[in-house]
Amino acid sequence: MMRWSPAAPPRPGCPHRRLFRLLARELPHGLALGASTLRPWASANFVGARHLFPCSAAVGDVAMLSHALQDRLASIEWPLPGHIVADIAVEPADLPETLKIEILTVED
Repeated sequence: MMRWSPAAPPRPGCPHRRLFRLLARELPHGLALGASTLRPWASANFVGARHLFPCSAAVGDVAMLSHALQDRLASIEWPLPGHIVADIAVEPADLPETLKIEILTVED
């Protein structure tokens, strides 16, 4: 297993860029993705990454939008070869009219 370091590149085959593109296609009109980040993640049995995607909302109630988006993203079958989407969380961010989407992927 590779050790994680802030200076080290992501693990080979990391699906972050592909996940960004897929997520951008699934967002409803009026939401825009910001600069995303990822953080390697591991448990006793799994290795993966936490992918954070900030979004800015042009209009609408962010709390209501986050619930609807959570349901929509949870129902998607994400095509990520070698990885599985284990969890998705959508919640309002600290700034007004912003959301944060966190997706946990594990290696298959």
